[in-house]
Amino acid sequence: MTVVGPFGLSVRDQALEADVQTGLAAVEAGLLDATKSDVPFITEAAQHLVRAGGKRFRPLLAMLASQFGDADAPGVVPSAVVVELTHLATLYHDDVMDEADVRRGVDSANTRWGNSVAVLTGDFLFARASHILADLGPEAVRIQAEAFERLVTGQILETAGPRDGRDPVDHYLDVMRGKTGSLIAVACRFGAMMAGADESAVDILTQYGERLGVAFQLADDVLDIASDSHESGKTPGTDLREGIPTLPVLHLRAQAAAAGKPDDLELLELLDGDLSDDDRLAEALGRLRAHPALEQARRDTVRYAEEARATLKPLPECYAKAALEELCDAVVHRAG
Repeated sequence: MTVVGPFGLSVRDQALEADVQTGLAAVEAGLLDATKSDVPFITEAAQHLVRAGGKRFRPLLAMLASQFGDADAPGVVPSAVVVELTHLATLYHDDVMDEADVRRGVDSANTRWGNSVAVLTGDFLFARASHILADLGPEAVRIQAEAFERLVTGQILETAGPRDGRDPVDHYLDVMRGKTGSLIAVACRFGAMMAGADESAVDILTQYGERLGVAFQLADDVLDIASDSHESGKTPGTDLREGIPTLPVLHLRAQAAAAGKPDDLELLELLDGDLSDDDRLAEALGRLRAHPALEQARRDTVRYAEEARATLKPLPECYAKAALEELCDAVVHRAG
């Protein structure tokens, strides 16, 4: 048994391990090449998060999905680079919107260089992704455009909040399907499509990616509260401090509205107050960790991961399928 990719994913076949490792190394080289500029400062800013590391979750999925066709096909690695560049670009923009100080264990770009540079660097990465995408054909351009539209729509809906009468939890899950699920789905779709997999396999892997993407984001929501370390790549409690709605807090609000328990209302008052004080944030984290709302969010994470696993059932049994199934377990494990 060997280990490759995020979360210590086990790959039980040497040939598959070699293919995945080779593919991920090529993606890494492609990311560095795509973020070079004739202007040294742009290179520094564009490579800031590339060099900080990251799970490379989306490229890994592209590599595994390509195993259902010709994994050595020339479009596989560039398509994975496109998806990861797009993801990185959104991180630069997210950190500006969230006023985040840390990303992947280093200063966020907005902290180091200011909001304008962070936004423009994200735009630069989008431009480089588009340049690579243009060589992959009009269908790939259309798929990426549709996914990016869904991603941005999800971000806008998150910012706007649920419309009157809409269940906030349902609204949030819709946001996650667009904001996170859409791009992870494209990673799987591109990997399979560029490898020439048959249409049914491409469709199955796309559906798998979207469900796994939602589970992945929900696990991050849980980690923001439950982790004592930097497992999520951000300081625990970052989302709470910035007032970003996450699933555990939404479940807490629903339970407080339904039952009106004094402890729940008191906790909500704490969450809605000023959490810039470290002691207040620590109190909020401690109380949320002991609240049933956190466990409910964990159950939702498990549900989406199991839906992703079930989607894979029609695919032929192989080591790549087993690895995709294990990723479902790994995502759930992150959420405890």
